[in-house]
Amino acid sequence: MLEQYEKKAQLNLKKVQGQVALIQNMINDKRYCVDVAQQVNAAIGMLRKVNDLILESHLNTCAAAKLNSKKKEERENFVRDLIYNFRITNK
Repeated sequence: MLEQYEKKAQLNLKKVQGQVALIQNMINDKRYCVDVAQQVNAAIGMLRKVNDLILESHLNTCAAAKLNSKKKEERENFVRDLIYNFRITNK
C-alpha cells in the first residue's frame, strides 16, 4: 500500500477502534438504542473510508501492472476480482 494511503487508513482504523469501544460501553450502560445505532453507523462509515483508501492505493499500484499485462487472462481475472469486491463493499 502506498504510504500516503496507509497513514490515512491507520489513522481511520484507530478512530474505528475508539468508536467500537464507545459502542460497547454504550451497550453496557444500556444507552438509548438510536444513539448506539448512530455510533455503529459512524464506525461503518469510517471502515468504508478505509476500504476506499485501500482500493485507491491498489488502483494506483497493482492495477496499473495488471491492466498492462500482456496476458489477457490475467487482465480479465483482475477486472473480475475488482468488480466482485466493489459489489461486496457497496451492499
